[in-house]
Amino acid sequence: MIHLNVNGKATSLDADPEMPLLWALREDLQLTGSKFGCGMALCGACTVHLDGQPVRACALPLSAAVGKKITTIEGIGASKTGRVVQAAWVKIDVPQCGYCQSGQIMSACALLVAKKSPSDADIDQAMSGNICRCGTYNQVRAAIHDAAATLKKGA
Repeated sequence: MIHLNVNGKATSLDADPEMPLLWALREDLQLTGSKFGCGMALCGACTVHLDGQPVRACALPLSAAVGKKITTIEGIGASKTGRVVQAAWVKIDVPQCGYCQSGQIMSACALLVAKKSPSDADIDQAMSGNICRCGTYNQVRAAIHDAAATLKKGA
């Protein structure tokens, strides 16, 4: 039995400890916001937070998540930063197809927790592991700047 803390809730799964976290989230827990993209931790569509740090759930075995706090796109809105980033995504109208956006938001939230006023270079570096086939990179950057400004105001 694997015991996990997902979005603040304790859960147990009868699963192989080597199964990728992404499959446990999507198939066993029905948290389908994190997407399967490449399966090699290269595209970022599967990004979740593990103790606040962005990780690629497609390549992370369940055993590596035991004893840690897992936050998915379904749970990121519980934090102020998550709510502000999600609102900026809507305000700037970032998504086109939307497939990569949950991973983009998760990486953006981690960046804004680490750096309150990121530069374009900071954003480019933090978001470099998130690929968007629709090319929404300029909108992503604008939304991150918008969220940073909102957070700075204390909203």
